[in-house]
Amino acid sequence: MLTPVQLFKCLADDTRLHATLLIVRQGELCVCELMEALDQGQSKISRHLAQLRNCGILDDTRRGQWVYYSLARDLPQWAMAILQDAAQASDETLQLYESNLAAMPDRPICC
Repeated sequence: MLTPVQLFKCLADDTRLHATLLIVRQGELCVCELMEALDQGQSKISRHLAQLRNCGILDDTRRGQWVYYSLARDLPQWAMAILQDAAQASDETLQLYESNLAAMPDRPICC
């Protein structure tokens, strides 16, 4: 069971926090979309996503060549509320990442 201390420790890194907040706002993103949005390499993004999955914050689903990440289905309601509130408190950095995502060429089409 995820505790508040574990949640905040898992989100203490900027890359993990921003990836999670983007997923909250977008619903679901694949590794390549997060690479583009955060302007980071595949190995760094994948490492951080694995940590978020291990913490119980994210779930992953493979569809063809893409692995999509979304909030964990069994995430406690209190944690969901914190993440949703944080995602709504948009800052310039998160807006920049969303602009990068919107401008992504050849963005995979979900579902």
